[in-house]
Amino acid sequence: MNVELITKEDLKQFKNEMLTEMKQLIKPGSVGQSKQWLKSYEVRKLLNISPGTLQNLRINGTLRYTKIGGLLYYKYEDIISLLEDNAK
Repeated sequence: MNVELITKEDLKQFKNEMLTEMKQLIKPGSVGQSKQWLKSYEVRKLLNISPGTLQNLRINGTLRYTKIGGLLYYKYEDIISLLEDNAK
């Protein structure tokens, strides 16, 4: 049985690579230039996260949102700020 250990440095490198890839997916002009507000499914697709993860971002105040009727909307600029603020 082979055992592989993951170090903190491995996790930091993974996080940085993930953020770089996400920033490449979110290019100016792709979504943000045409839409200022995104629905939940668009944010999940953009960030490649589950509904539960998006809910956690709302609950802990990491990502602001606006609720109109039964729909939740997120500002594109807030998503970009979230990525930039967490980049290290």
